[in-house]
Amino acid sequence: MPTLYTMPGTCALATNIAVAWLDAPIEVENMAYGDQKKDEYLAINPKGKVPAVAFEDGDVLTEAAAILSWLGAEYGTEGYARDKVLGRKEAEALSYLTSEVHADFGPHFAAKTYAESKDAQDEVKAAAYDKLRKHFDRLEANFEESDGDWYLLDRSFADAYLYVVTRWIEQTPLSIDDYPTLRSFRDRIQQDDGVKLALARQDMKPV
Repeated sequence: MPTLYTMPGTCALATNIAVAWLDAPIEVENMAYGDQKKDEYLAINPKGKVPAVAFEDGDVLTEAAAILSWLGAEYGTEGYARDKVLGRKEAEALSYLTSEVHADFGPHFAAKTYAESKDAQDEVKAAAYDKLRKHFDRLEANFEESDGDWYLLDRSFADAYLYVVTRWIEQTPLSIDDYPTLRSFRDRIQQDDGVKLALARQDMKPV
């Protein structure tokens, strides 16, 4: 049985939610913060990050978007978004959320990797918050335009990842209250049984 490695507070939550939604036969191993840098895990994923899926044959798959794509292809059913058009849109949404929105949280979580002095770090963070504000403006507008309950036409893995970034906003100077549609989405998805299960498996609680 494959093993999904997660850690509290990380984007691995999105893959954990996907596993729950699909009822996929995958073991979830939640590590304590810091364990991702220990030799035992580095032997599995030298990047020292989560998520990662370790297969019984020794192969390892990393990067959330890649894992979500594999999960959909391997375990997706008609109960999950298999429509071709929705599938293309989901790939686009996940690319945006993982490579742009997530990336722009970087200076907030690890300012020291972007600048050395405190003043320079503050400048990097301020620039990041400006970018994040634009992202959340766009995400809010997307929901308003679609006039639906989900990021796309139906529930997809993009919703799992969007839930992650709507949690992260609480750690920044930005406020979810400025984005009422996203706030409603977050409140609603937290009532989902699969999300509740994933949170519990990852030692996390609803916001």
